[in-house]
Amino acid sequence: MDHSTEPATLVSRLWRAAIDADEYTAADIVHTALAEGVDEEALLLELIAPVQEMAGAEWAADRISVAQEHAATAVNERIVASLAHRRGGGPRSAPRGRVTVCCVDGEWHAFPARLLAEVLTLRGWRVDYLGAQTPTPRMIAHLHLTNPDAVLLSGSIPTHLPAAHAAITACQAIGVPVLAGGRAFGPGGRWARRLGADRWAADAREAAAALDAGVPRPAPSTARQAVDDLPHLADQEYTLVLQSRTRLVKQTLIELEDRFPAVRDYDEEQRERTAEDLAHIVGFLATALYVDDPDLFTAFLVWTADILEARHVPARSLVAALDVLADELHDFPRARRLTRLGVTALGERSPSSVPVPGVPA
Repeated sequence: MDHSTEPATLVSRLWRAAIDADEYTAADIVHTALAEGVDEEALLLELIAPVQEMAGAEWAADRISVAQEHAATAVNERIVASLAHRRGGGPRSAPRGRVTVCCVDGEWHAFPARLLAEVLTLRGWRVDYLGAQTPTPRMIAHLHLTNPDAVLLSGSIPTHLPAAHAAITACQAIGVPVLAGGRAFGPGGRWARRLGADRWAADAREAAAALDAGVPRPAPSTARQAVDDLPHLADQEYTLVLQSRTRLVKQTLIELEDRFPAVRDYDEEQRERTAEDLAHIVGFLATALYVDDPDLFTAFLVWTADILEARHVPARSLVAALDVLADELHDFPRARRLTRLGVTALGERSPSSVPVPGVPA
């Protein structure tokens, strides 16, 4: 067997094993590299993480199935666990302190948080890893018991930003600072700052550096309301659009049959997929209203157009859907503006053969 420890070679070999759901070969690749002197943190961040990124990109480009993407994720998760078990776990009395790592409530994509937890453990932190979809009240109960130096909050999907905001304010209300990370918080962490997070980190190493530099504890206080940080929420558009989501999806699907006649010939599965896409569109529209940032919505639409075209569905169907939504949202000026900006963004889009990697399936 070729035991080359060249990064590109290791990534290629691990990718082939992961996509074949061959966890034993994958584990052998990683553990052999470890035995031959490759640093464990480098294995986590420069081998396993890129392979996970590839799985998302290949799914988006319709070159692998969602089942293959899930299988690759499962292989990577088991390899990370095997490294931790081989190491014998983290320190129970860590010299650098104690932190909690968890995902935003509703967030099932826990792999980035798991990698972060392992990196921090390697660097001497005691880490309480709470995993995916951590309900905020349960997280706060845990913080009362453990009094950590910080919470590291991970999110991959922007539609969970309102839940992230609730978690951030709840943690700060009991005097625990929050370091946010993940694609959900936008380019450069723009939405982490908008939601009042104490720090933002682009990756695990940056998060470790921020903790080493120290994240000051906020003064405990009564929990602030969302509108205190985001005054534009006073217009109630976010709440009303979100509450109307089911109706908007149903009505848009009906109207699409007139504006995009191909929909009339869809079979049941195609109609279900279209309804799911419309629900995502309304969800991202509502979240863009929450953070008051059109880029959140338009970037999602461009990504969705790439996904559709990779699956041989005309992206112009999105424009028809946005036209219907604009009519349905006649009482919501901010929402109507976002739909118009979405149409413009789709018109200016350059077709892409490989959609943006890393956006969850």
